[in-house]
Amino acid sequence: MAALGVIVGTGWSTASAQDVSIQAQVKDQQRDANGRVDNQPVPGVTITVLDASGAEVGTAVTDDKGIALIPVPSRGTYTVRIDESTLPDDKALSSETPAEQVISEDTFVTSKRIVNFFTGENQRESTSGFERVAQRLTDGIRLGLIIAMCSVGLSLIFGTTGLTNFAHGELVTFGAMVAYFFNDLGLHILIAGPLAIVAGGLFGYSADRFAFARFRKRGIGLISQMVITLGMSIALKNFFLWRFGGRDKPYLNYTNQVGTEIGPITITPRDLIVTILAIVVLLSVALTLQYTRLGKATRAVSDNADLASSTGIDSAKVIRIIWVAGGALAAMGGVFRGLDEQVSWDMGTSLLFLMFAGITLGGLGSAYGALVGGFVVGVLVEISTLLGVPTELKTAPALLILILILLVRPQGILGRAQRVG
Repeated sequence: MAALGVIVGTGWSTASAQDVSIQAQVKDQQRDANGRVDNQPVPGVTITVLDASGAEVGTAVTDDKGIALIPVPSRGTYTVRIDESTLPDDKALSSETPAEQVISEDTFVTSKRIVNFFTGENQRESTSGFERVAQRLTDGIRLGLIIAMCSVGLSLIFGTTGLTNFAHGELVTFGAMVAYFFNDLGLHILIAGPLAIVAGGLFGYSADRFAFARFRKRGIGLISQMVITLGMSIALKNFFLWRFGGRDKPYLNYTNQVGTEIGPITITPRDLIVTILAIVVLLSVALTLQYTRLGKATRAVSDNADLASSTGIDSAKVIRIIWVAGGALAAMGGVFRGLDEQVSWDMGTSLLFLMFAGITLGGLGSAYGALVGGFVVGVLVEISTLLGVPTELKTAPALLILILILLVRPQGILGRAQRVG
């Protein structure tokens, strides 16, 4: 875990030493009937940056992605001005976007400060009920796949060790943040993402190798271990807040994409690729658990660790592999979530209770249950907004349905009933 701290710390210190710049983005603002943003870049627009005294620092023209990057001497107070005469004839700044924006030194949370200019007005196009349902179902599938991916390790760790790991959400945040800082150093997200997944696996390995394996060996109870995970969660969240800051930050790649209409739904190429990759990964996990020797050993240890050990299975090794795989999958889910939304210091926490809901609904300790339960919860969360549930409360109906299902089937969808007493 110390080695991972060095990796993250290095990313921060190196990023702070980079050249400082202002990235102006000009977008044509559009929204569909569901309120989803579908902004299109506006190229060929002149952007000028002035310092605090009014002297010109630099000028640039937006490229085909609607982006103009202007280097500045240091973090400070600047005025970013758009030349409205260079806008296309059919475009004009929206009423909410001023032609000059003043930014101060304390808003440079990274070496690159992003400033947005929007043309047009918020548009709400009329869509049919079928299109709204299809769009929300698509969004729910994408969220459900991410929750399922993050939940597999959490479920298997509980199944093999009995440990309820409240720090698992921080593994999600860790993966997203490591990818962000490698990306901020100049690595493309296609390189930074796999590096973050490897770092997540190392984090899981370190957590078991230097902490929980020793706790099990010393006979420390599960309640005490659960309390330790709570402490880890609080410590890691405060560490992330300290080093990352409280602002949400996007990756540098694939942030400005135009949605493509596929039948009744609109989806960006980025979200489509993330969805396909998530399906491939989850199918690979399911096939691995079902047909490989490691998968069969994992299911055996999850069913009964003592009995599995008596048949010659190295339970300690299997548990170690589960921690590594769980950390890697959680980190991958964090990267995908960061691409879907943005990276924030508490993004894993916001998903944690949805992950618990997913594995409880699917069946505690069941790997397949985590896949099914996480998927169902994600779909329910997005579909609930069609029933008039406010966006801020859209997770509540999913948890309510979870309670109702468990009243009928306490062991979950794929869980097995157990005799008590």
